Amino acid sequence: MSTFRAPKGTYDLTPPRSAKFLAVREAIASPLKHSGYGYIETPGFEDVALFARGVGESTDIVSKEMYAFETKGGDKLALRPEGTASVLRAALEANLHKAGNLPVKLWYSGSYYRYERPQAGRYRHFSQVGAEAIGTEDPALDAELIILADQAYRSLGLTEFRILLNSLGDKECRPVYREALQTFLRDLDLDEETRRRIEINPLRVLDDKRPDVQKQLTGAPMLRDFLCDACKAYHEEVRDLLTAAGVAYEDDEKLVRGLDYYTRTTFEFVHDGLGSQSAVGGGGRYDGLSEMIGGPALPSVGWALGVDRTVLALEAEGVELDIPAPTGVYAVPLGEEARRVLFGLVTELRKAGVATDFAFGGRGLKGAMKSANRSGARYTVVAGERDLAEGNVQLKDMESGEQEAVAVDELVTVIRARLTA
Repeated sequence: MSTFRAPKGTYDLTPPRSAKFLAVREAIASPLKHSGYGYIETPGFEDVALFARGVGESTDIVSKEMYAFETKGGDKLALRPEGTASVLRAALEANLHKAGNLPVKLWYSGSYYRYERPQAGRYRHFSQVGAEAIGTEDPALDAELIILADQAYRSLGLTEFRILLNSLGDKECRPVYREALQTFLRDLDLDEETRRRIEINPLRVLDDKRPDVQKQLTGAPMLRDFLCDACKAYHEEVRDLLTAAGVAYEDDEKLVRGLDYYTRTTFEFVHDGLGSQSAVGGGGRYDGLSEMIGGPALPSVGWALGVDRTVLALEAEGVELDIPAPTGVYAVPLGEEARRVLFGLVTELRKAGVATDFAFGGRGLKGAMKSANRSGARYTVVAGERDLAEGNVQLKDMESGEQEAVAVDELVTVIRARLTA
């Protein structure tokens, strides 16, 4: 056994479970690909100031969880703890917003890193698929993204998730609410760190999960009572569009999410089968983030869905994904001449789009057939000297057990016809 193990709070994806993660990523990305979203990929690390300025220095992500380091050249970098700031930075750097086609619609998939206390559903290295629509303020865009996420989850067979929805107001109405909330919070019995948070970003106190804090928040002023007419109208249209699309949601007046850049629409996808780590994804509108990181005013909205937690949600519901076997045909040669001929046939089958594997290592028939069975292949091709002398190979159906001779030069055509029938 190796003396090295995966770092604490991380995990390896290995077959066959890794196929489930790939299927989840593809299912989440599929609705985006059909809705005008183009793929973007950013570095795994960025300037630490990008996240401090964009995500917020008062957030747990930046103040406690971010992996920050200084390079040999003196650059201060951080492993990316989330995707939005990186994607927006890349879009601005590439001037995608100047191409004349707004919103810029992007999707991404990758690994993210936060120094957290490891537990089920909470890792120091985790995987997300995200989507961002940059440069347009439109409630239909907010609704579109929520609908696409809902569509992705339902395509996987998930049914026991809920969508929580709230509005955080904008630069016009949120300052008034902020002052009222600060006045309320300053009278509570809170620790020093939480009191500092009251002065920096009091909305984050509402997101505090500690029971003793939540108990004291009873009677706290609600943002809904402070929304300006424009924000009320915007939020109502988002709600109406979701209802018209048949997407159920729950209004959650305390939903603020863990990032400072959110404005107006904010939402979260939760699954009650996951215990304390119930959020499987979320997002919202971030109209001021571009200006925070030095760009022009670009109202935007987006979300990120956790691949890890989506897999846990599937397992909690007992949903089995229909994942095709990685191998359709398995070739078993008996002798050197058969090895040469079958290896050539394997190459032809692969070129024809048939997932094919080969019995490497010169194993005997019994051991090779065990491997063929474990591979999940629908058909096994077996050939020995006598078969080849007659210009044939033996084709075995692994489901029925039936076996027949097939001419070598007809094998590819026969297999393709049967696999597509």
